[in-house]
Amino acid sequence: MKDYNKNNIPLAKELRKNMTPWERKLWYMFLRSYPIRFQRQKTIGNYIVDFYCAKAKLVIELDGSQHYKTQKEKEDSERTEYLKANGLQVVRIANCEINQNFNGVCEYIDILVKQAMG
Repeated sequence: MKDYNKNNIPLAKELRKNMTPWERKLWYMFLRSYPIRFQRQKTIGNYIVDFYCAKAKLVIELDGSQHYKTQKEKEDSERTEYLKANGLQVVRIANCEINQNFNGVCEYIDILVKQAMG
């Protein structure tokens, strides 16, 4: 198990209760029943990632428009570097992709998991 900041647990629980519409769609329509276990709003280090698959060492982050502003991009970059330094692959998917190409997103995630599993 990855190290995590225990202080983030209450926030992670709250985020699980109040998922964004895009997180909810990806979770309930795909990841929840995926044959390899995914966790949602998983604490890793000082961060809470949207979705995490331990077996595939894969983090999936869904990004809304706020992620494309300069300060948020910098924070996301630092977060991604931390996760990568801990042996994780980080994939960022724009919310609009969930809306416009949901099946393609699911196929992409499936390919990533299968590649990571060997």
